[in-house]
Amino acid sequence: MRLLRSTDLALRVLMRLAVSGDASPTTRQVAEDMGVPYTHTAKVVAELQHLGLLEARRGRGGGLALTGKGSTASVGAVVRVFEGDGDVVDCEGPTPCPLNSACRLRGALRRAQEAFYAALDPVTVGDMVADPTGPLLLGMVGGPPAQLASQRSGPNTS
Repeated sequence: MRLLRSTDLALRVLMRLAVSGDASPTTRQVAEDMGVPYTHTAKVVAELQHLGLLEARRGRGGGLALTGKGSTASVGAVVRVFEGDGDVVDCEGPTPCPLNSACRLRGALRRAQEAFYAALDPVTVGDMVADPTGPLLLGMVGGPPAQLASQRSGPNTS
């Protein structure tokens, strides 16, 4: 199973905001940090805001911030929303499958899809940014936190 680009981006936006602390990056900054087009990021941010997972403030001092619901959101739930709850295969599409009435594959794929979501359900956005991911993500977007920077520079020899 392959996630849609919007699902992947939604998870990365949530992770990015989970390590932002008091900073409130703009949608444009998040798009640049993630190396994705602003328009795609804006659509994903709008959906995440609609779901109550982040808040977006306009104007001076504005930006994006994860809500309490966003930091504890289930990855499985987020993936379900962005992926939709359709079947993995389209048995009744423009050219319906001739095996549709007696097919066992569709049920097996549905069970596999549910197992996939079930494995993601207990994982939260906060879990995704635990060490070592959070510090690495911080280093990518705004430089390493002071504690990590001092560890990298080694003992003070002056």
